[in-house]
Amino acid sequence: MNTLTANDAKRNFGELLLSAQREPVKISKNNKDAVVVMSIKDYEELEAMKADYIKYCFASAQKDLEEDKLIDGKTFLNSL
Repeated sequence: MNTLTANDAKRNFGELLLSAQREPVKISKNNKDAVVVMSIKDYEELEAMKADYIKYCFASAQKDLEEDKLIDGKTFLNSL
């Protein structure tokens, strides 16, 4: 992943937009990573994967409830 400073990103905004269409670009400010710029396609795919994962987690939890596979909160927290 290519990294730019915030000043470089500002000065070369058009180039940043073109680069982000190919791959995400990390932008740092004051020597700290600040943001990632990515194409809308990559962003939408990432959001879809997150939504699918949440649906999977809820379905898995529902199955555990139906099969009476339950543990109390203290046991769960201790397992972390």
